[in-house]
Amino acid sequence: MSDNGSNQEDVFGVERLRGLVELMIEHGLSEVDLRQHGQTIRLRRGGEQVVSYPPARLPMAPSSTAAPPAAASDAEDPELIIIKSPMVGTFYSKPNPDAESFVKIGQDITADTTICIIEAMKVFNPIMAEVAGKVVAVLVDNEEPVEFGRPLFKIRKLK
Repeated sequence: MSDNGSNQEDVFGVERLRGLVELMIEHGLSEVDLRQHGQTIRLRRGGEQVVSYPPARLPMAPSSTAAPPAAASDAEDPELIIIKSPMVGTFYSKPNPDAESFVKIGQDITADTTICIIEAMKVFNPIMAEVAGKVVAVLVDNEEPVEFGRPLFKIRKLK
């Protein structure tokens, strides 16, 4: 019986872990999550080095110069609201390539309407309008990288 208890303790022994790491390298795995007898272990390799967002920021500089005119029209029209990107990522105007866009110009929306998805680090984040109104303009192309604070939509508030 003591052999069974020691086998359970050896489930995540150093030699077994080394073998798992070798298998991860051999098969190109970046993460392994194992559970046995109430024990859990997660092995990850190279997870945080795969961030590719800084190169995507360079093309954004010319687009950000186009944002001040939108701010100027805000001053002229208090009913106009600019919805900005809450994060850095890739803008998606539709849930999948074959689907219709979440919103179209001229469409009435409510505060809980999903207006787009922003993918950040392989996570698809639905973005809600958080305001009721009519879509006046979509300021970003589908699959375009966006910065935090970048204007995405112009919405005319409902009266």
